[in-house]
Amino acid sequence: MTFKLKRLRQCEKCPWKLSTDPREIPHGYEESLHRDLAHTIATPGTVSFGGPLRNMACHEHPPGEDAHCVGWLANQLGPGNNIALRIAMTRCENVGAIQLDGPQHERFEDTLPQPAEAGR
Repeated sequence: MTFKLKRLRQCEKCPWKLSTDPREIPHGYEESLHRDLAHTIATPGTVSFGGPLRNMACHEHPPGEDAHCVGWLANQLGPGNNIALRIAMTRCENVGAIQLDGPQHERFEDTLPQPAEAGR
């Protein structure tokens, strides 16, 4: 059975974009919830069976109408080397139409708010 992604274009305030300050993400952004998304990041090059494939949802979609975060998808299909996601996406009809908006973070840790510089 095939499927299509609901969202193909990266949103304006996606935390995977280098230009996004996570503190400025709209729709109720909470740093603790963002940190909890670490469980959606695969160890590069490994396959984990025995549980559901965990996905990061786009913050612009309300619960129940979830869509994949396009920045997360691009990361996990690329530098994140999420093998389970790559296998799942072989059934996706439109994954090749994903569009990113500018330079991206390579690691989840870099998407989190960074401590303020000393002396500011």
